[in-house]
Amino acid sequence: MGTAIVVPGSGSVAGDGIYRISPACLALVREAERLADALPADTVVFSGWAPAGGTPEAEQMLAAWRGADVELVVEPTAAVTAQNASRTLPLLLERGITRAVVVCTRVHGRRARFFFSRLYGPAGIDTSYRLVPVSLSVSALVWELLALPLCRPQLRVARADVRRSLGA
Repeated sequence: MGTAIVVPGSGSVAGDGIYRISPACLALVREAERLADALPADTVVFSGWAPAGGTPEAEQMLAAWRGADVELVVEPTAAVTAQNASRTLPLLLERGITRAVVVCTRVHGRRARFFFSRLYGPAGIDTSYRLVPVSLSVSALVWELLALPLCRPQLRVARADVRRSLGA
């Protein structure tokens, strides 16, 4: 019967070769901090990986957290949005979460809705979205456009991932 805030990560390899969360991702963390106070939320889940053994996006977001004293959960393996949804769902269900607010950028909102609604809804989690306005980069827009044709195949894999993790 609780409320969770879910923050999918994003990052890139910096000039020094270290994988870091993006400024847009940090803006999502700041918005999640504001939401945690306003809702109030019981849990905040950070989701995201890192390539080649770097510090996962989820752990970097956790380190950046300056918000309310709520349960903070790290899901460090999701590499794509479909996995953000499928791999955070069991964490929410374990905690009895019935309402989730997914915090993402406006440009990412369409794909986030596609995956989170289709995975969280059937599991009984009422899902809403907080779309954060950040500076639109050409690379982010191109990424979103290139990812659109992959949504349906990724959803099939994500649903199988959920079935496997829930033992269904």
